[in-house]
Amino acid sequence: MNKWISIFSTLFILFFSACAHSADRDRFDYLITNATIIDGTGSEATTGHVLINDGIIVRIGTFEPSSVVADEIIDAKERVVSPGFIDPHSHGDPIETPRFDNFLSMGVTTITLGQDGQSPGGTDVEGWMNDVDRLGTGPNIIHFVGHNTLRQIVDAPRVPELSPSYINQMKNILSESLTAGSFGLSTGLEYDHGTFADLSELVELAKPVAAIDGLVMSHIRNEDDDAIEGSITELLNQGRGSGAAVHVSHIKIVFSNNPDRAEVLLDLLDEARDEGIAATADVYPYIASFTGIALVFPEWALPPNNYDDIVENRREDLENYLRNRIQMRNGPEATLFGTAPWAGKTLAEVAEELNKPFEDVLIDDIGPRGASAAYFVMNENVMKRFLADPFVMVSSDGSPSMRHPRGYGSFAKIIRQYVTEENLLTLEEAIHKMSGLTAETLGLSNPDQVTLPRGLIKEGFAADLLIFDPQNVVDQATFEEPHRYAEGFDWVFVNGVDVVRNGVKNSTLPGRVIRKN
Repeated sequence: MNKWISIFSTLFILFFSACAHSADRDRFDYLITNATIIDGTGSEATTGHVLINDGIIVRIGTFEPSSVVADEIIDAKERVVSPGFIDPHSHGDPIETPRFDNFLSMGVTTITLGQDGQSPGGTDVEGWMNDVDRLGTGPNIIHFVGHNTLRQIVDAPRVPELSPSYINQMKNILSESLTAGSFGLSTGLEYDHGTFADLSELVELAKPVAAIDGLVMSHIRNEDDDAIEGSITELLNQGRGSGAAVHVSHIKIVFSNNPDRAEVLLDLLDEARDEGIAATADVYPYIASFTGIALVFPEWALPPNNYDDIVENRREDLENYLRNRIQMRNGPEATLFGTAPWAGKTLAEVAEELNKPFEDVLIDDIGPRGASAAYFVMNENVMKRFLADPFVMVSSDGSPSMRHPRGYGSFAKIIRQYVTEENLLTLEEAIHKMSGLTAETLGLSNPDQVTLPRGLIKEGFAADLLIFDPQNVVDQATFEEPHRYAEGFDWVFVNGVDVVRNGVKNSTLPGRVIRKN
């Protein structure tokens, strides 16, 4: 009898152990059912289910949902499941605002920092990455090394034709940062320090980037209509001389109302690709740019020149220059300040309040370092032509604090205006431009370049996902109220963790710094 009891007990234990093992094997964190799946490749939507476990997409298709066990089941009937959006040009400080709710609310699950030539981390990018990871973030973070920052670190003089010692110091810092996991180099050639760089310097700094299959992202030297072809050509020559992939940040043409001008620039990029140079661009869906007021001042009033001496000795020249420059940029009504105490007021309104000409306001009350502003100097038809190009992706160039709606609305506006209202893009095309195309450009969808690929709905990829009804997606931010969150993204997942749940933001911080292998 004891023998049979022992045998029965053994079989009982084996049976329930097998059941437990089977349950563990088939249990998932999330099961998303009945979804319209747009996978980020640009292909037509399909229908089916998505399984998530441990932050990874583990199964996609038309399997029987009852065949698996999940901790939570989400019925996505009549809603889209897409990859989370990837912003190739963004700003912010993950130490100060780790949640980045402005990005998460418009479906962005990965942002890039270190743009326009200015980057965090200095000489210890790995330490900065580790600090960010310890804190945690809402979206994932990608780091670029800023060229202007490198010049500042090595205390390079504000001149072209730097000596080899400065170039080599910058290359060493850059190489160490790339080894730590940075994705490439960003330049801000319209800004202080970057504006002094010549092509030979830019080519040399791009060589370590080419060696790791990284990317050179550039705020090009001049976006005005009469200079932009030369500025893009300079970037393409940086790619030709180094072998690095190059990317035009927030492509635009200032002062142009002719979409044919966009064709000219896109042809330049096409020609470079025909030569074997990887050349891409991004665009944000607004007709106003945003940057420091130094943009309207002449070079001879900026560093290394002494501004006070210029005001004292060349005031009339400066007044004439600013008067003409502002009128060329659609007048003082087209400059909208984003900095206290003038935030939300145009240059024309400030001049009227102070009862003085706007050029005197710029000289005496603001100066080249005293404010940032939005500048209404672009044409929407030109921007639409850029947006339609297959090698141009969507960006925001925004941040949590910037007084411009692009940081809170860009990705939602693409769906609301250019997909739902105007049919400029199909939803599949728009999602490709906001996820898969960007992932491919950065290397995020390549398992050889990152530990966990992302940017597509594909088995084995990171579960950065969105669930939404496109008809409900709306950008709320305006120039008058630029910090209003986008709406319509019911669920937002970062690394398989919901950061927006049934339309409600929470406080989770599942994001991390993505390091390039």
